[in-house]
Order: sequence, then structure tokens, then C-alpha cells
Amino acid sequence: MTAPLRVLPQTDGVDLAAAERAAASFLAALGTTSPPDTPGRMARAYAELLNPRSFDLTTFPNDEDYDELVLARGIPVRSVCEHHMLPFVGVAHVGYLPGARILGLSKLARVVELHTHRPQVQERLTTQVADWLHTHLRPRGVGVVVEAEHMCMTLRGVRAAGTTTITSSLRGALRDDPRSRAEFLALTTGSRHG
Repeated sequence: MTAPLRVLPQTDGVDLAAAERAAASFLAALGTTSPPDTPGRMARAYAELLNPRSFDLTTFPNDEDYDELVLARGIPVRSVCEHHMLPFVGVAHVGYLPGARILGLSKLARVVELHTHRPQVQERLTTQVADWLHTHLRPRGVGVVVEAEHMCMTLRGVRAAGTTTITSSLRGALRDDPRSRAEFLALTTGSRHG
């Protein structure tokens, strides 16, 4: 068995004390009054949203020569819009057609988390997850669909509550083979999941 790849997200370090001072200044500049512990909670909440956890990318030999779609639906997505620093939440559906190796199923959710815990735009997030899996797993195909509601669109501006945005990114056979592409998209977008 190949040793797992240790995935250590790059962070510049978190200075919670400085973030708390900045949050207090930010809230004061907006003319808000809040309990004294709000800036600290705000700093810790953003630190949690913006810093993914490390994990081991565990793969196994595809001894059974499994060549059908492996799909994890409804992986939670929680990220922050890089334009307004407001959350967007939803689900990701991630699938792949195995090559020589298969992936520990929980790792699909870990890869999504790796890319959601930073200021993001949904289009780039979708592409990053697909590219990362394509590079590190080397499957015959990868597909990612993300469905999310953006608070920057539902709480402010147009205030279109309940609106979801759907993005997709396909690689390899899931992009090039019409039947594989149709199967993946039917399983991920054919009905609402949650």
C-alpha cells in the first residue's frame, strides 16, 4: 500500500488577538453596539471558517478493477464569498471513475473542506476540487457539482432569498464520454438533495 499523502493546508498563521481588536474596531466604525465578548467570538468564527484541517489522503489499490462511478452526494459546503466576506452554504456532489487507485470515501469531503475554508468564489471552488482530485488521484474522470446559496445575494443587494447557484466541473471521461457525463449529471442534478 502506498503511504498516504499528508495534506497540510498553507496558512499564514492566525493572530486571534489582532483579529479581535480589528473586529471591535470594525463594529464600532459601523456604529453598532454588541456585548463585549462579540469581537472575540467573531474573530474565532472567521478563523474557523478560513482555516481547513490537515488530513491524510488515503488511497487503496483498485484490486477489483472497479470501473464504475463512485459518487458522494450532499457533502456540506460552507465558505465565505471573497467579495463581501459573507458566507455561502450548500452541498457538493463529487464523483470519479477509478483508475489504478480508489480513495477513502471520507476523503472526498476532506478535499471539499480543504478548498472551502478560505475566501472563495463558487466557480473557482468547483474547479479547484476537480483539479485537485484529478492531479492527486489520477482517476479516469472526475466530476464536481456545487449547489449553494450566497448570503451576499440573499441578505443584501438584490435580496433574492432562496436562490441557489449551481456550478459544475468535469475532467477526463466524465467530460469527454457523453454517456459517463450524462450519468454523472443525472445523479447529481436530476433531483434536489436536501
